[in-house]
Amino acid sequence: MTDPLLQAYDDQLREEAEVREDQQMTRIGPLWCAILGDGARGFATYRDLGGVTGTALDDLIEKVIAHYCDETGVASFEWKTRGHDAPSDLADHLVAHGFVAEERETVMVGEAAGLAVDVPLPDGVVVRRAGVGGDLADDARRASELQERVFGRSSGPSVERLVADPQAHADRLTLWLAETSGQVVSAGRLSIVPGTQFAGLWGGASDPAWRGRGIYRALTAARARHALAHGVRYLHSDSTDMSRPILERNGLRPVTTTTPYIWTRTDVAHASSTPSGSVPTG
Repeated sequence: MTDPLLQAYDDQLREEAEVREDQQMTRIGPLWCAILGDGARGFATYRDLGGVTGTALDDLIEKVIAHYCDETGVASFEWKTRGHDAPSDLADHLVAHGFVAEERETVMVGEAAGLAVDVPLPDGVVVRRAGVGGDLADDARRASELQERVFGRSSGPSVERLVADPQAHADRLTLWLAETSGQVVSAGRLSIVPGTQFAGLWGGASDPAWRGRGIYRALTAARARHALAHGVRYLHSDSTDMSRPILERNGLRPVTTTTPYIWTRTDVAHASSTPSGSVPTG
């Protein structure tokens, strides 16, 4: 029997839902091949491969590579795989064609209503939406600095994007933070996916000194309430081994895994030019 959460994920969050706002999309067999917003990277996704195997699968992979190599100016593109997809040897075929696997993550899905609970906060800690009760640009800067403190690098969108996205997309793309005495101690984003019942939880980070006090759970609950108020039923996230237990405690559960396979140009000169007909990136 099919897991209903996995079924909802497959039906609503794959193919067009992943690329509908990107600059350029091309269909190659069962795949949607997109150029991402910055114009330098591509992204290939699909609902399923329609039973393609063996040499036919090799031919399909070669067509996708040729598209990105000859018809776009991207430096690299991602072929996003899921652990429950067929054929089971897809990864072997991708590697044979020069793709390199990145870290496998767990796809977590849960009902938003189950996460929208009241969570007591430590004295002096406030959870709020960035830009509400504070300056959006300052909130975005401090949330980004928290990411760098926690992960040693900026692992999410730039500060400029953290400001521009909520301004351009109102309630659909939002940044949330928990703070005390002007210090951001936890932060995360919510991205409502148009045309679906889903919203994504992304960019979660908490200051190690403030963990274990329910703050991230309260941050998740605030995002869940916002999602419910805007017609969302499900929340999802691609989680590392570090973040998976946190999301499980917050009510999401694993439904499959996802591994990005990255193809990168070796023709540097070609990658620096933009073919005629490509979408300008400036």
